[in-house]
Amino acid sequence: MAITETIPARADQRGIWGWMLFDWAAQPFFTVVTTFIFGPYFISRMAADPAVGQAAWGYAVALGGLVIAVLSPVLGSIADQTGARKPWIAFFSAIQIVSLMLLWFAAPGSSLFWVLIAFSCASVAAEFSIVFNDSMMPRLVSKDEVGRISNIAWGLGYLGGMIVLIFIVTCLAASPQTGKTIIGIEPLFGLDPAKGEDARAAGPISALWYLVFILPMFLFTPDEKRRLSLGLAVKRGLSELKETLGEVRQRANIFRFLIARMIYQDGVNALLALGGGFAAAMFGWSITEIGLFGIILNVVAIFGCLAASRIDVALGSKAVVMLSLVLLLLATIGIVSTGRDYTLFGLLRLSGEDHGGLFATAAERAYLVFGVFIGIAFGPVQASSRSYLARSVSAKEAGRYFGIYALAGRATSFLGPFLVASVTALSGSPRLGMAVLVVFFVAGLVMLAGTPYPAVERSEVPPSALPGISPSRGEIG
Repeated sequence: MAITETIPARADQRGIWGWMLFDWAAQPFFTVVTTFIFGPYFISRMAADPAVGQAAWGYAVALGGLVIAVLSPVLGSIADQTGARKPWIAFFSAIQIVSLMLLWFAAPGSSLFWVLIAFSCASVAAEFSIVFNDSMMPRLVSKDEVGRISNIAWGLGYLGGMIVLIFIVTCLAASPQTGKTIIGIEPLFGLDPAKGEDARAAGPISALWYLVFILPMFLFTPDEKRRLSLGLAVKRGLSELKETLGEVRQRANIFRFLIARMIYQDGVNALLALGGGFAAAMFGWSITEIGLFGIILNVVAIFGCLAASRIDVALGSKAVVMLSLVLLLLATIGIVSTGRDYTLFGLLRLSGEDHGGLFATAAERAYLVFGVFIGIAFGPVQASSRSYLARSVSAKEAGRYFGIYALAGRATSFLGPFLVASVTALSGSPRLGMAVLVVFFVAGLVMLAGTPYPAVERSEVPPSALPGISPSRGEIG
């Protein structure tokens, strides 16, 4: 493996910004559809009761994760053979846009099954697009820059998601009591919140946003030249995938990193997919309150990613990921231990008085504090994981290794939501279901602690041959 290969950055500033704007374009799907608007609406209003809704949503996330796990490495290897990534991104983007548009028809009383199929298709297409976009990164910038660029792009994504979230909360989501939005206007476009139209609009709005802002990547970011026909690429890609799966087991440090990421990313995926719905069910939050909660998390996330972009350069990607996992662990413990008048399993007593208005109880405000921990951490844990791998492989093998990386992020990603859904269904307690995530964060943290940074073998390359890696940023081996 030619890890010492030096690929100079060949993208100008327009190309780099075009690549970073992919995250800006893609994030509203995760922010307003999966986490803060449509997901909580599905759980708390479409389903018969919150426990049934959380279980059904969890199984949908698990189904999408299973498909992604199976096909991501295959597509990554095929992409390395075809060379060009943009045609793949265009294909899956079309599927995502159509699926998101269909969510408009998810009215109360509609079939849960077809709504979940549309959501799962959008989720699968979104993740496949990310695989191809991520694999472009090592050829765009030097290894010195990947951590900074990755975190800035992730921060841009949260900014884009927050803008869409603010628009929905202030202009579309009306109070059931007053019929007005939080800024005192009638919902735009004549939307009727009683029919869930404010939440259902999240799908088409995210689709339009994605369509518009993905264009700079297509127009300005350089792509590889097409090398092989699709048929030949599939044949060689499948052969290469088999070799890569055997090879990665021989590269013990990369293998350990991928296993660690597989574990902790399961917890991250489930927390993002189910956390908003959990809050809606526990406190009876409206779309407005869920939206404001999401805005707070996204504001914090933007600054978290900007800070992480500097820490990543100074201390390395591993330090950022480890710190993020600690914060996510503390947040999850806090969330599942908060009741009506207590938190931290009763160690801290809270006033149970309801003062009226938004976030009216002390327990809700405690939940906001734990949410801030999540906001700080959930961007950097993913952005710096991405740069961790980019610093550990050569540019020419990026496609197949980012396919394996996606596999590591999704191979058991169905397990987190599945366990949360199953424990919730069996116990009837959403809190016990969410408590399962503690195990994922602890296990991932322990395994990552023993993984070198960057994840290469001493026999592969001397430390001086790795661009952008100095003794102050981590050790080899």
